[in-house]
Amino acid sequence: MKKRPLDAYDPLEDFEARKITELDTTKTVHVSGTGPAVIVIPEVPGISPHVARFARWTRDAGFTVYMPSLYGRDGEPVDLEVGQAIFKRVCISAEFRAFGSGGSAPVTQWLRALARTAHEECGGPGVGAIGMCFSGNFALSMMLEPAMLAPVLSQPALPLDDDAGLQIAPEELEAIRERLDHEDLSVLAYRFDGDRFCKAERFAAYDRALGKRFIGRVLPDSAANRDVPEFFEKVVQTPHNVVTVHLIDAEGQPTIAARDEILRFFAHRLLGVR
Repeated sequence: MKKRPLDAYDPLEDFEARKITELDTTKTVHVSGTGPAVIVIPEVPGISPHVARFARWTRDAGFTVYMPSLYGRDGEPVDLEVGQAIFKRVCISAEFRAFGSGGSAPVTQWLRALARTAHEECGGPGVGAIGMCFSGNFALSMMLEPAMLAPVLSQPALPLDDDAGLQIAPEELEAIRERLDHEDLSVLAYRFDGDRFCKAERFAAYDRALGKRFIGRVLPDSAANRDVPEFFEKVVQTPHNVVTVHLIDAEGQPTIAARDEILRFFAHRLLGVR
């Protein structure tokens, strides 16, 4: 994959911008690649060049990427004022349910339907998905869709008002736990040690809920990229975005090891690679 500037607008010209309607709601989904489907759910403030870079890595690893536009302007580099405005809007949006544990975000119903459609279009044993930050837990809720086989939770930040809270209804969590056990599936999750949005209490809650099916990775803060856009420096403030903004794209870096583990996880579940 050729290097692209991360501080300039990304036209996403190597993706097909499709209008996909699920549950009477239409959203733009950027699609690229061949092979089994992986849904890359963007973090706030949207499909930035950093998110698009991860999507291309996934595509080039042998998958068809479906990247839904949920917020922000697609391809736009992260701007402080714009990022703050988007963050405020999604915090009060009923679709994303940023506050209060014990309930799932309504948008996950649409994402489950997208997973079903992607599986029908791409074939293979099933679908993978990764959620990041604001969307971090969405991939877990998507496990209510039988086509979903490989969920990745990258720094799941919701609910914002409860460090140990889980953004999922208890009955849904129980159904997912039973499915994980029955089908011998697992959930991969990542966070930085000093992350103030996804703390140790949240991973402990996932561990209690999912047991050995939850594989949580904690990266040292020293592994985070410090050359970040102003939004992440002034608003996020701590190491947070494991496979996007805070990733150091260099051999031997822990964040690159995390990226590679995620791609191997998808390959194992969706391509049968051992």
